[in-house]
Amino acid sequence: MKKILALFLATSLLFISCEGDQGPPGRDGLDGGLIVGQLFEIRNVDFTPENDYGVLIDFPSDVEVLESDVVVAYILVGVDNGLDIWEPLPQTLAVDDDILIYAFNHTAGDIELFLDGTVVLDNLSSDLTLGKTFRVAILPADAVAPIDLSSMESLMSVLRQNKTVIN
Repeated sequence: MKKILALFLATSLLFISCEGDQGPPGRDGLDGGLIVGQLFEIRNVDFTPENDYGVLIDFPSDVEVLESDVVVAYILVGVDNGLDIWEPLPQTLAVDDDILIYAFNHTAGDIELFLDGTVVLDNLSSDLTLGKTFRVAILPADAVAPIDLSSMESLMSVLRQNKTVIN
């Protein structure tokens, strides 16, 4: 019986201590966390005396905004060869001898778009106050440092390079 037990013990140690060839390497995992930027448009914004030349827009329910996120807004100023031309807010325009500013502020739940400046807002033409389109980008603070926020093209380029998901 001692011989069988000794043989069993020696055999089990042999199998436990054996090591074969290393198998093929596994697939690479994801690099760090996924940085998710979010983007949405607000169309047909009217600035009127009734809304005191400002609109408060709740963020869409599928858009999560954290207190640490960076929110930037752009106004559509034209179209060139079928491509939208976006300029960052605040956007300052000279109107006659006065200044008109398209501006914004935000919380974690909404964004306010409004007109400001030295111009008499009641005297503005409808092309400056009615049917405006804005694009809002919400960026995690971790992703913002290398981004030039003054250009929509620069923003989109960096988001694509970082494999950022854009909603």
